[in-house]
Amino acid sequence: MHPANPLHPNMTAPRFVTRAGTACRLFVIVVSALASTAPARAQNQPPSVAVTAAAPATAQLSGTALDGRKVDLTHLRGKVVLVIFTATDCAVCRDLMPELRNNVAGWLHQPFAIVAVSFDARRDDALAYARLTATLVPASMQFPTLWKGDAGFHNTLGTPDVLPGAWLIDKNGQLVERFQGRIPAEAWNRIADLL
Repeated sequence: MHPANPLHPNMTAPRFVTRAGTACRLFVIVVSALASTAPARAQNQPPSVAVTAAAPATAQLSGTALDGRKVDLTHLRGKVVLVIFTATDCAVCRDLMPELRNNVAGWLHQPFAIVAVSFDARRDDALAYARLTATLVPASMQFPTLWKGDAGFHNTLGTPDVLPGAWLIDKNGQLVERFQGRIPAEAWNRIADLL
């Protein structure tokens, strides 16, 4: 049986409609209003495309998160990890955040983690978003965000052609699938299978 998935009815857990969920929706509205006026990166794109991964033997991603935490995929071995590539000026990326946060909270006691990589042109934009997240989003729904421009940022996974992009890493640290654009419901089922 699949672990509880808070977003899909074919799985066992109820949907998260709580104050935390309301806070996430409010968070998205506030961030949307504060976001850069640059055009959204993925507004009119087709649905997500899953791509079979061709990657190095072991995925490597490391750096210092915007909240100061050290992040290294090698330290997350034994967990299924979803690496999400995002930016604050990407409307689809912002719309995706409540779904990601609900899954983090719903799978809190499962071997699952999300690591975000910000593609913002300016670190200050990514940092402002991270600070707003720390203030408005419950700790159980937060995940670390790396900024691709930091000097210590290291990535052998490659980058998506469009944002958002999501790379799925199995418990052995192997890149198993890539999603570009909106994350389809099947991706969450795939994650549940890997757990």
